[in-house]
Amino acid sequence: MPKPGPTPAYPRALSRRQARQMMDTAYLAASMALLWVALYYLPVGGALFQLALPLPLALLQLRQGGRSGAEGLLVAGLLLIALMGPVRGPLVLFPYGLLALWLGWGWSRRWSWWLTGAVGLLIGAAGFLVRVLVLSVLVGENLWVLITAAAANLLDWLSGLLPLVGAPDLPQVQLLALGLVLFQNLLYVLALHAVAYWIFARLKAPIPEPPEALRALVALDPL
Repeated sequence: MPKPGPTPAYPRALSRRQARQMMDTAYLAASMALLWVALYYLPVGGALFQLALPLPLALLQLRQGGRSGAEGLLVAGLLLIALMGPVRGPLVLFPYGLLALWLGWGWSRRWSWWLTGAVGLLIGAAGFLVRVLVLSVLVGENLWVLITAAAANLLDWLSGLLPLVGAPDLPQVQLLALGLVLFQNLLYVLALHAVAYWIFARLKAPIPEPPEALRALVALDPL
């Protein structure tokens, strides 16, 4: 009489928490990927898509922890590589993916807005410069020239208003261009903090309270 074979091993059923973690990771990673595709291909709504891009993964970290945030970024990256190719897809990392990981990590540890904002500013500026470099290679044109041209026009306008001595030289123009990038990212990071403060509390994942000096940013809740 033949011996019975080994009993087949069935996969262990997921717990309720694991199932919710998997669902959150899939949906929020897909949300970030769709926002990136919309930012690239839709002719309107660019500023709104940029503001929303880091929020899904930051929310994922607040709900499920840093490991889920990293997994969500990996899922979003793989999905975007499939949709947009191996060059444009991973560009979501710079700065939006890295910024989402940092903000979610800092907010989950209840760090001050000063710390999360300062490091977020540096991540945003560095990511912007990386994106300019990659896109310059793709289009075969130095896109930094456009930013320095805007800085030169701003200096010319200021020289018409203020008694500036002499014409600005190239190092001054480059410094002003870098200052414009930092200023733009400062406004962007502050806006991210304000929007997350308004929205995440309603999703039962609140971020830390703002310091007194920045409380005016969130005093008027549009929601």
